[in-house]
Amino acid sequence: MGKSILITGGARSGKSTLAERTTLALGQPAVYIATAEAHDPEMAERIARHQARRGAEWRTVSAPLDLTGALDASDGGGPRLVDCLTLWLSNLLFAERDWEAEAEAFATALARQSAPVVIVTNEVGAGIVPENALARRFRDAAGLVNQRVAQAADEVLFCVSGYPMKVKP
Repeated sequence: MGKSILITGGARSGKSTLAERTTLALGQPAVYIATAEAHDPEMAERIARHQARRGAEWRTVSAPLDLTGALDASDGGGPRLVDCLTLWLSNLLFAERDWEAEAEAFATALARQSAPVVIVTNEVGAGIVPENALARRFRDAAGLVNQRVAQAADEVLFCVSGYPMKVKP
């Protein structure tokens, strides 16, 4: 079984950069499984910055909805980096998909992987209670997805200002 590492943290905590370094340390070439979609110019710029930071040692797979399928299809092709679960959750919610079933399938898929998987997610439960129902629904769903994937992962790191803190050995 391949090792699975969940890296969580707040916005701009350095978790993606940490995840990229961690993934490359597990072997090369690596597979970057991207969940983001560029629906506006600002998001397109964010995606471009992430792509520019990565070098030739990365192969990118786009998986805005079928994350489990992308994980299974890329197994055996080097370590994988999934970035990120919260964007994937947003995509599932907007597509009106069963996010609970999808998250369970993803967490279950981690156990059958032969190559390592590093997963990035946002810690969304440390702030104030959002004022609107959609934001509260998203925050609650993200917390549940993170808990389920953390349970399935071999290791969990919390990233603060670019530095990891081990949460689960």
